[in-house]
Amino acid sequence: MAFIEPVVLTDRGVQLVPLALLHEEGLRAAAADGELWKLRITSVPEPENTRKYIEDALAMREAGSRFAFAVTEQKTGKVLGCTSYHDIVPAIKRVEIGWTWYAKSCQRTHINTTAKLLMMTHAFETLQCHVVGWRTDNFNFASQAAIERLGAKKDGVIRGHALRRDGTIRDTVMYSMRAGEWPEAKAQLLYLLTKPRI
Repeated sequence: MAFIEPVVLTDRGVQLVPLALLHEEGLRAAAADGELWKLRITSVPEPENTRKYIEDALAMREAGSRFAFAVTEQKTGKVLGCTSYHDIVPAIKRVEIGWTWYAKSCQRTHINTTAKLLMMTHAFETLQCHVVGWRTDNFNFASQAAIERLGAKKDGVIRGHALRRDGTIRDTVMYSMRAGEWPEAKAQLLYLLTKPRI
């Protein structure tokens, strides 16, 4: 049995559903909202590569290393973006959350905070994870701020760690949260979600 079984996570009008080929058109439209693939520090697929992006995610799911979700609007099913559990290590009950991106019109709304709350709740309370991790490009300051706002602690920087889409080599900033830190982080996320804009 896989450590992460297919599941649909829903809250506050946001629904995370296992990524599938049927999301291709919606994912392409979400990426086009802001031409997100032009950002050198993200993993957003170019329009012509959207199907391969999904196929790669499904292959990684089969291998047990990544479980991708389409982030959708619960009422309409409209695809708003994508997020994943990845670097899944069942033996120590550790997952990372990443490969996350949203249509530009969804950024700076409750959607990311809600999606992270859903994923962290599932990781800590259902999968009984000991640790949840995050990683991001050293130049992706918006991502670093968002991760820190979740209550994650900065573990350090892995220098010369990965290739960017433009061929340059990035340093990767690593973060994590232990299970014992989750109750306080959860309370803070729920508090943030009561604010008009987060």
